[in-house]
Amino acid sequence: MTAFFIGDVALDEYYTADRWPGRADKGMVRELPAEIGGSIANAAVVHAALGGDTQFISLLNDSPLSRRLIDDLRENGVAADHMLIDRTVAESRNLIFLIDGEHVVLTVEMGEQPMWLSPATLAALRQPGFLYTTLYRVRRLHAQTGGGALKQADLVADLRRHDRRAIFDLDVGGCTSEDLPYLKGAAVVIFNQVGFRAAFGHDDLSRIAGWIRDHEIGWVVRTLAAEGAEAHNGETRLQAAGYPVDVVDVTGAGDTFGGALTWCLAQGQPFAEALDFSIAAASRSVTIHGPRGGKAGAEAIRAWREEMRAP
Repeated sequence: MTAFFIGDVALDEYYTADRWPGRADKGMVRELPAEIGGSIANAAVVHAALGGDTQFISLLNDSPLSRRLIDDLRENGVAADHMLIDRTVAESRNLIFLIDGEHVVLTVEMGEQPMWLSPATLAALRQPGFLYTTLYRVRRLHAQTGGGALKQADLVADLRRHDRRAIFDLDVGGCTSEDLPYLKGAAVVIFNQVGFRAAFGHDDLSRIAGWIRDHEIGWVVRTLAAEGAEAHNGETRLQAAGYPVDVVDVTGAGDTFGGALTWCLAQGQPFAEALDFSIAAASRSVTIHGPRGGKAGAEAIRAWREEMRAP
């Protein structure tokens, strides 16, 4: 079964600095080699490296950079058969600053143009499988059908009726009440600590059990950086520890977690097992520079996990 990843792919331009400047301040940065990344594209590459059948959709212009981004996806085993092209959108770039073991990401604004899916793309999405995406992207999805236009939350609901199970990466943005029509019935909703607090105003996953049940969400995950992650399905809470590592670059750690989790669930793994494997994949990724540091086969990740667990 094919997993679709709908989101961003970009050229990540890296810089390091000793500190982040304050308001009206100045600072010096050191330039590092640029890498091809983009949050959802990173997750797709991780999924493909694990052996998953992977399709990626984004909206790009037709510049040499866009062609380079698409070629790179294909070289990493990610198909781009349904890519959308609009000459008016900006170049897809991120500016990433590595400071004190953390990262600050600035993304070039590309607009919020509707993403019109072709009939062939809609037909492919109406097959069973997973859809890994963000609220920013699904708000822009449109498709023309024989019965008229499907768009936004109605389109997500249509795909769910065709057994396309959504995994939402909400990252730092969290969600609001206006987003609930999109999240209703999702297989997994992933927050990091910042996004969870933005959405709920607290850090207690057990307090949202009713919210999970009311919106028919399979699992809510709260990633906890070095401490691992926790998950809740409205009845059961799971906790999985992280791994002590020397951090080189945290960029792409959350993407690695999401891509690995999608692959595990597509293999039919129990959620607790999928959670542990995905944390190991993400922990391993931060020991490697670059947004695609999490790219690895399943056996490599299992071997790394066993080595880290050894006394």
